[in-house]
Amino acid sequence: MDPFLALGQIALSAGVVASILLQSRGAGLGSAFGGDSAVYRSRRGIEKTLYRFTIIITVVWIVFSFAAYALTLSPTTGS
Repeated sequence: MDPFLALGQIALSAGVVASILLQSRGAGLGSAFGGDSAVYRSRRGIEKTLYRFTIIITVVWIVFSFAAYALTLSPTTGS
């Protein structure tokens, strides 16, 4: 595996985890069981930007993963 791709995947995965953790809604586990489903709330400002950044960084991570997989499938020439 290419070291550039490996380091890129590690950095991108840390970025995905951090961006997901920054998207706290403040509701805790109460919303997981239907506590906060009555009101629709749209994202605004920095919350919307962070949401879009999370999607972009996740797509880039997927591209890096496919590239690393494709490079491991390519035949190597050597002894």
